[in-house]
Amino acid sequence: MLTLGPIAFLAPLLLVTLAALPVLWWLLRAVPPAPAKRAFPGVRLLMGLKDPERMPEKTPWWLLLLRMVALAAAILAFANPVLNPEVQGERDGPLLVLLDGGWASAPNWSARQAKAQDVLDRAARAGRPVAMVEIAKGLPQGETLNFRDAGAWAQRVAGLTPEAWAPDRGALAEWLESRIGDGFETVWLADGLAGDGDGDFLRVLQAAGPVTVISDASDPVALTSPRFEDGAVRAELLRTTDTIRPSLRVTALGPDPNGIERVLGETMVIFDGEGTSTGVEMDLPVELRNRVTRLVVPQERSAGAVALTDDGLKRRKVGIIAGAQEEEAARLNSPLFYIGKALETSADLIEAPLTDILLAAPDVIILADIATFAGPEREALEEWVRAGGLLIRFAGPRLAQSGEGQLEQDPLLPVRLRAGGRAVGGTMSWGAPKQLRAFPEDSPFFGLRLPDEVTVSSQVMAQPDPNLPERVLASLEDGTPLVTGRAEGDGRVVLFHVTANADWSNLPLSGLFVEMLERLAVSTRGRTPDAEALEGQNWLPVSVLDGFGSLVDPKLLAGVDGARLIEERPGPTMPPGLYEANDQSIAVNLFQTGDTLEPLGAMPSGVVVEAMGVVEETFLKPWLLVVALLLLAADILATLWLAGRLTGPRVVRGGTVAVLALGLAGVLAPYADAQELERDDAAAVHATSETVLAYVETGEARVDNISRAGLAGLSRVLTRRTAIEPAEPMAVNLETDEIAFLPFLYWPISELQQIPSDAAYARLNAYLRSGGMILFDTQDANLGGRLGAGTPNGRMLQRLAAKLDVPPLEPAPDDHVLTRTFYLLQDFPGRFANTDIWVEAMPDIEEVEGMPFRNLNDGVTPVIIGANDWAGAWAEDASGNAMLPVGRGSGGARQREMAYRFGVNLIMHVMTGNYKSDQVHVPALLERLGN
Repeated sequence: MLTLGPIAFLAPLLLVTLAALPVLWWLLRAVPPAPAKRAFPGVRLLMGLKDPERMPEKTPWWLLLLRMVALAAAILAFANPVLNPEVQGERDGPLLVLLDGGWASAPNWSARQAKAQDVLDRAARAGRPVAMVEIAKGLPQGETLNFRDAGAWAQRVAGLTPEAWAPDRGALAEWLESRIGDGFETVWLADGLAGDGDGDFLRVLQAAGPVTVISDASDPVALTSPRFEDGAVRAELLRTTDTIRPSLRVTALGPDPNGIERVLGETMVIFDGEGTSTGVEMDLPVELRNRVTRLVVPQERSAGAVALTDDGLKRRKVGIIAGAQEEEAARLNSPLFYIGKALETSADLIEAPLTDILLAAPDVIILADIATFAGPEREALEEWVRAGGLLIRFAGPRLAQSGEGQLEQDPLLPVRLRAGGRAVGGTMSWGAPKQLRAFPEDSPFFGLRLPDEVTVSSQVMAQPDPNLPERVLASLEDGTPLVTGRAEGDGRVVLFHVTANADWSNLPLSGLFVEMLERLAVSTRGRTPDAEALEGQNWLPVSVLDGFGSLVDPKLLAGVDGARLIEERPGPTMPPGLYEANDQSIAVNLFQTGDTLEPLGAMPSGVVVEAMGVVEETFLKPWLLVVALLLLAADILATLWLAGRLTGPRVVRGGTVAVLALGLAGVLAPYADAQELERDDAAAVHATSETVLAYVETGEARVDNISRAGLAGLSRVLTRRTAIEPAEPMAVNLETDEIAFLPFLYWPISELQQIPSDAAYARLNAYLRSGGMILFDTQDANLGGRLGAGTPNGRMLQRLAAKLDVPPLEPAPDDHVLTRTFYLLQDFPGRFANTDIWVEAMPDIEEVEGMPFRNLNDGVTPVIIGANDWAGAWAEDASGNAMLPVGRGSGGARQREMAYRFGVNLIMHVMTGNYKSDQVHVPALLERLGN
């Protein structure tokens, strides 16, 4: 192959014949030969006669040029020129394909998949062994790079997804440095952001062989962790350059009182002219601010454009009540003084009677030396605790002498108490004041530093009990309990066995007291805690972000030590998300205050830089042949004109037009509409002679590839388990393809797909009325009771279905025929399992052309709507392995199996109609026959 700029010649040897054009010029000038001059006396007899046919003395120069250009076009055509050739295929040897695969790759992930597929396809045609590494997923498995057939890697591209953290290129460089071997070529699909160790990374790659960097001009944006500051929610919005995106919208999301996620606030953020960061500020009421779960940039689909919130943004409502009245001259002895000082900057304090506090729906109630309650007060307080409230009680003289919780377990006390109490270190007691023992690992206070100056001189004592050890949260050095706790319903009761002031202990005077309240989730953090304060605690992930910025289940992720949440950046073992321990939460975000985004720097010498877009090859041979034939046809017309034969109707009757038409037809035949008709006929024959499961093309490569793989996996399950043996799945373009022959259409909803034309809607409505079924899948696990109105895919579904003639819908009832067409099912899970599906409502009210839908379709619901991503659960690669994860552990395998069973029931329902429903009436029919 010969490459000249953007054009390559697949048969370059034919270009040698261009050197013969001067010889052809000379030959053409000699034809026809010049006339010989002879003296002939009888020439006088010819004078006055006119010959209608003229013969030129020599060929005109413009006709020679026309013939030269025609011959040159023919020679170039047969040299197989290609525009935008696949130059990668010229090289041979191993190829390493690197994908950053981090959060910054998410916004244009489809383009990256297409480019990776293009690179692998070229390598496959060249027969090159390939190894592919997603840098963000961590180091490759094994001791060496896994070079194998490029086609095997190409099958995996459709199932790739970006990770929610940045790639660690430095770690990969260290791993590669000792594994270069005989060398290899590298193609690196970069995300456009600079990272630590980029210099060493490129140095190692260049040492292995040629390096090509494929990047794009995207400008990813990111949000730093939100914080509560000066009465407002604040964060920073980051970008890499100052050339684009002068303003962006930032929204605050959180649940409304009904638990449905809403936009709680939004602001338009405008960058300073040359700035790459700017502040985000939202002034929200306390009620709204406490419900905010995350800040997002709606225009950007990436984990970097999402900032999760935690307890640091929320202020809890804390009700405080003391058993003794505060004296004017002894304020420092007040039971509530130190509690108020510890909580006034981090919580909203409510001082009122108990009944009024309960009406304010507090998060926490603190009772300082309150022993007894009136009957209605006790009942209301117990109900509040069982409903999820946190009750914290402090001991004192009243509680010690009351006898409460001595004979039997009191629901408002964590342990049974002894009468009186214990005093140590006083004039009438033995021993010295006691210090605290180190907190046990299962205590919420584990990891807190114990000040040496904290001592206890008096306390109430817990009665021995088999359950006492598991209820002790803190104890003194002699083993007696200092803090005990117990769950009561959905709530919790905690007792400090000392007073809330300094009468029995100096604990309320220390910083440890504030930290203990924070660990009990009484107060909230106004600032980011340090690693030392969190060290030793096991924080479990509650929800984590995927690369596109969506909250997902953490699956089998293990808990992490609290110090790592502060000291380390998110990665494979600690993805960004919300982590909880001891009723507290900490948000791990990608960026913190003061972070910046840096664009990828200039490449060193020798590194080839390409754009991310995939440029299709264009074969020029057909067009050059057309040019050659047109020029030759013009040559024929010019020759006839020079010979004086272009007169009268013979032009129309002559062979010129026939030659021209035949030549064009021969060249353009592969591109004629006849081939389209032939292809349509073949598709119709295939659809009518085989059972074909079809899916609607959305235009997004990833979604369409998963749909094809999902239906292929379901087809294999149907073949193994039932009498239905589907052929390969078929992609359907609603604008051009005929769907009348297809029994079933799977329609994945993507917010980027186009609305069909009116002609396509006409075909769809005819399809529904003639017995076809469409399964709409929003794939967002959030369908809810409003057909997905709260999600982007749900809103797209509403727009797509606006012109469809569908009957009334309802959530699938428990006795719907879908629950028993083949397997007995109770729900219909896919990759997600927490939503209903919608089917045709039972009453036969909606009529289409005079006939109810249910009768029209033989009892088959024409439309099923769900959000469980069934294709993702069914999807298998060519080896039969699942492409996408489902659930966690053995539960995930069970969920995938139930997804397959739903698919079997669905197709059996499509193919057999309502026969299973008819079987319900068999006992009644037999009874009538017996009578």
